[in-house]
Amino acid sequence: MMKQSKNLKYLLGLMPGKQRFGVYRFLPVFFCIGGVMEWIMINVRMGRETFYDVYRRKRSEREYQQKIEDGLIVLPSSEAK
Repeated sequence: MMKQSKNLKYLLGLMPGKQRFGVYRFLPVFFCIGGVMEWIMINVRMGRETFYDVYRRKRSEREYQQKIEDGLIVLPSSEAK
């Protein structure tokens, strides 16, 4: 366990800017990781859908269900649950 901690400290110490920026020197790395994650969620398809396809569909389903509950949409008796 102690060896892993020393190795991690060593690796983190390799990042330049410690004197000037302190812990904030890692922000560009995390910003880039976030950008890559966002790109993956938008562009990479798992099966037939991307993350945002699923998000939009679920949001639309929730809005439709809310309209039914508010009485703005009346379902025919064959669809009513």
